[in-house]
Amino acid sequence: MTKTLIAIFLGGGTGSVLRYVIQQLINENLTTNFPWGTFTVNVLGSFLIGLFYALSARLGLSAEIRLLLTTGLCGGFTTFSTFSNDGVLLLKQGHSGTFILYTLASVIIGIIMVWVGAMTGKE
Repeated sequence: MTKTLIAIFLGGGTGSVLRYVIQQLINENLTTNFPWGTFTVNVLGSFLIGLFYALSARLGLSAEIRLLLTTGLCGGFTTFSTFSNDGVLLLKQGHSGTFILYTLASVIIGIIMVWVGAMTGKE
């Protein structure tokens, strides 16, 4: 149990730092109402979790490594709570069209990217 918790802890911290860095880089270089930073990490994280689950099955990775990559890294990297907050902010600012686009694109592309990641890892 201790090895598992340490693996998740290390992955989560790494994922959180990566999310912050990527969001900062994107948000500093784009001026738009669309929350590209959050969208990007969620789409990339969706791909990665599909890829990591497929690779862990194909390569027979240990449970600790699988949890480090999925629960830890992807859990720390993706940002559903930030996604939800961005949606509320868009609505409060009167950007209902952007809210609808952001919400639908995030959910649909996120699901597609999990599938693409899983298929990529399976080959």
